Amino acid sequence: MQQLEEGTAEVPGEPHSPLQQQTPSLESTPRRVRSLEDIYETYNLAILEPESFEAASKQQVWVKAMEEEIKMIEKNNTWDLVDYPKDKDIIGVKWVYKTKLNPDGTIQKHKARLVAKGYSQQPRVDYNETFSPVARLDTIRALIALAAEKGWNIYQLDVKSAFLNGVLQEEIYVEQPQGFITKGNEDKVLRLRKALYGLKQAP
Repeated sequence: MQQLEEGTAEVPGEPHSPLQQQTPSLESTPRRVRSLEDIYETYNLAILEPESFEAASKQQVWVKAMEEEIKMIEKNNTWDLVDYPKDKDIIGVKWVYKTKLNPDGTIQKHKARLVAKGYSQQPRVDYNETFSPVARLDTIRALIALAAEKGWNIYQLDVKSAFLNGVLQEEIYVEQPQGFITKGNEDKVLRLRKALYGLKQAP
């Protein structure tokens, strides 16, 4: 081994052998630095959100997410279970699934949302107005500037599912959601007291 090492040692003034020239060092090897965006994109490709209730019902994380959504809706007194009205159209509903991520790309929460198929609503029958009054940005800026001048404290509050808290003026019925059809009352529907996402009344 010692003779081999001596035979391949570099001799001052002589050119490198082809073998030595073809063997790159660690320092000379080009390395690609991946950005966080590339890492997150690759990571997110592995996150498959179900496209149907049938697919979601096979995974416990999505079953739990749907149960939490139904609990929130019922706690909000959103609907009543009633007999099927003969003179009213019934609006369909569907489940929409979304994986919420943390800033570092890890999973924060599995979210299931029950959405009404509002595209089937008829104007002046199922809804009258779709306008939702909100504060203008100029007004907010003026308020912040005034508070800064006067030394006032500003508190920001967030109302969860704010558009779903308003009482509906129209008489609207939706079908029972998949996976949560009341046993023994499969032929009944839900009359909405408050809006669901997807309705014209919930922009």
